[in-house]
Amino acid sequence: MGNSILVKKSFQFAILTINTYKVLVSVSKEYVMSRQLLKSGTSVGANVREAQNAESKLDFIHKLAIAQKECDETLYWLELLFETDFIHEDIYHNLHTDAEELIKMIKSAIITTKQNYLK
Repeated sequence: MGNSILVKKSFQFAILTINTYKVLVSVSKEYVMSRQLLKSGTSVGANVREAQNAESKLDFIHKLAIAQKECDETLYWLELLFETDFIHEDIYHNLHTDAEELIKMIKSAIITTKQNYLK
């Protein structure tokens, strides 16, 4: 999984999340939900990166499952920030689309690894 598209995409997602956080704090003066978004949005890539150094296939699956949960939590904070008018529709849709794509990729990696593990 060294330079995989999942690693790259989750890293880029973290950058977008950080930049969104900066805007939320400086422009909107929103500190609570934006901090939650920052934590969960950057955690996705951190857990994907940790999965690269997994001690076993089960550890790999576990770390990706955590990344999937963090990505889903990020969707929650994005939706909440959007519905309460803290982020603009275009930013919301870009991040939301990326998060949904990441979840699909992570789920696929988990399923593939499980199928290979059971062989």
